[in-house]
Amino acid sequence: MRSSPTGASLFEQLRGKLIVSCQAREDNPLHGAGYMAAMARAAELGGAAAIRVNAPGDTRAVMTAVNLPVLALYKVDYPDSEVRITPTLADTQALLTTGAQMIALDATDRPRPHGELLADSVSAIHTAGSLAFGDCARPEDLAGAIAAGCDAIGTTLAGYTEETLSESTEPDFATLAWFVRHSPVPVYAEGRFWTPEQVARALDMGAHCVCVGTAITNPWKITEYFIRESERARQP
Repeated sequence: MRSSPTGASLFEQLRGKLIVSCQAREDNPLHGAGYMAAMARAAELGGAAAIRVNAPGDTRAVMTAVNLPVLALYKVDYPDSEVRITPTLADTQALLTTGAQMIALDATDRPRPHGELLADSVSAIHTAGSLAFGDCARPEDLAGAIAAGCDAIGTTLAGYTEETLSESTEPDFATLAWFVRHSPVPVYAEGRFWTPEQVARALDMGAHCVCVGTAITNPWKITEYFIRESERARQP
């Protein structure tokens, strides 16, 4: 039977560890719950402390496949908002039916669909006994995320919003450093992590844990990365 640790013990379980994100868009050959479950199982065997996964169907498949905590999110597009990581209360409730112990949601200060409030989704997460992980983009997001009740905040969206858009292939260590200094809740590092050295740097800076996705679970993008970087290395 799947264990259900308290928030404190769950955070202790994640301290200094790696969360592996198992996601694949519809245009990816690995798209599908079965593929994600297999990928999550492989990550578990490799030593991952938790799995990050998108959508209720994939979440259920992964929770069946592994004996690890699952950080679930639900990417949904709405015409009236740029927020797409668990953007509404209904999306949050759909994830909560899976029993996931952690729910990730956009915690930026951008308007949510239908004028909804982040605090309402976080409240639903807490009522269900789960933890709210707030995906942020910049320092200005911290106050709202904390006021809404997020249990942890991360750098997931740094470089991916209109205000922070960047073509850099490096993690946003500057934003991570700011969050570590100022956040009253644990900070998870996420976004553009490609090497173990970058993961170690984030942990040394004070990140509670690090989430890595593409560099581990997306062969398509890993192949592109190796080709690009090897060609760059051979240039005179």
